[in-house]
Amino acid sequence: MANTSDTSGSRRDAVRALRSGIGRISDELTAEIQARIPEYARPSDELCTKVVRTAVEQAVEGFVDRVERPGAAWDPEPFRQIGRAEAAEGRTLEPLQSALRLGARVGWRRLTDLGLPPECLHDLGETVFTYLDDLAQAATEGYETAKAHGPDALTRHRAYLLNLLLNDPSPSPEALSTAAQAAAWPLPTTVTCIALAPTHPTATSTAPFAARSSGNAATASQARFAGPDATGSAPFPPHQKDGHPRRRDVLVRWAACGGLPADVLVGLERGVPCLLVPEPEGKGEVIERVLRGCRAAVGPAVPPMAAGTSLRWASEALELSRRGVLPGGLLRCADHMATLVLFKDEELVRALAQARLAPLAHLRPAQQDRLAETLLAWLRHGRGAGEVAATLHVHPQTVRYRLRQLEELYGDQLADPDIRFELEIALRARQAATPAR
Repeated sequence: MANTSDTSGSRRDAVRALRSGIGRISDELTAEIQARIPEYARPSDELCTKVVRTAVEQAVEGFVDRVERPGAAWDPEPFRQIGRAEAAEGRTLEPLQSALRLGARVGWRRLTDLGLPPECLHDLGETVFTYLDDLAQAATEGYETAKAHGPDALTRHRAYLLNLLLNDPSPSPEALSTAAQAAAWPLPTTVTCIALAPTHPTATSTAPFAARSSGNAATASQARFAGPDATGSAPFPPHQKDGHPRRRDVLVRWAACGGLPADVLVGLERGVPCLLVPEPEGKGEVIERVLRGCRAAVGPAVPPMAAGTSLRWASEALELSRRGVLPGGLLRCADHMATLVLFKDEELVRALAQARLAPLAHLRPAQQDRLAETLLAWLRHGRGAGEVAATLHVHPQTVRYRLRQLEELYGDQLADPDIRFELEIALRARQAATPAR
């Protein structure tokens, strides 16, 4: 069995040798780390070299202290700070762990150069591995703390909150309150959802912008949009990610107009790309300015628990715009509620139209169009030929002639208020679904 006093003496010798060479060992370790680990390979960056050198020296001094006083308490805070710094740099912990393993190998080589007895080397080897584990644990704690409370965490909390608001069924008030608190998002009285339509570029000019506001970012490589195309809608570029377009362009437009408001929740990677705007009543002008030229639909203002309903209406308006039923550009559902209601159940509307417009079915298409247009104007604007003629920009005599034709086709049905109501529904749907000539 080894003599305890011999082992203790050897440890004291090791401490003296290591402490006298802390500067030299730290320099060697710093050079090795910067040569072998790309994330720290910044030889021309004096600040980076100084930071790495300081961290290495702290680690070496801590190891020597542990060898000298094996049972003494140590302060893990400097290494927690290193972990927080890695999180702030946007790195994983792998580079730091590689640096720790490299430091252990170099340190072990220096220990074996001291000519210590095997028993002492065995004890010091145990100390090396224990110390390495403690350093890694402290760095991990700092890293995870930074991640849990940093901008990335806020982005995750807000993404979860947006999903919660838009999911069906609606969340409980308690779950919504908890999620909003975690996302640092004061619960508003009302919200509105804006559905966004990605399209493909038809112009070659681009305007790059970089945006960063409250955890939402558009990088210069992603943040590009072209000018309006022939239809007046700003085409979005099809940046591909797993086969799906990246929908960052609206963020860019917000950035170009002064930055994305901190309380707007962004869901550009959802099946229906969207923005959720709290308290929209005071933000109409901003929305109008930022989304001008884009194909987008602003849903109705609703309580937060009904955010999914606002997005559903906005999505339906956007689809009707795509089909040409509603105009392009920026739509507000509040301006097109009758059309949205009409097209909510298209099969039912088609059945109603088939029944109520049957008297026109045998006519030539041009005749159908003229009589349908006249009948709708008559139902909407009164029964005077002069008023209908002014609406249609035709002579009153032409209107009287068409009205006589309609009376022959419909007979007493035009006197029934219920039938007149159904006729107006059918004719409005027909007009909305007919491409403009």
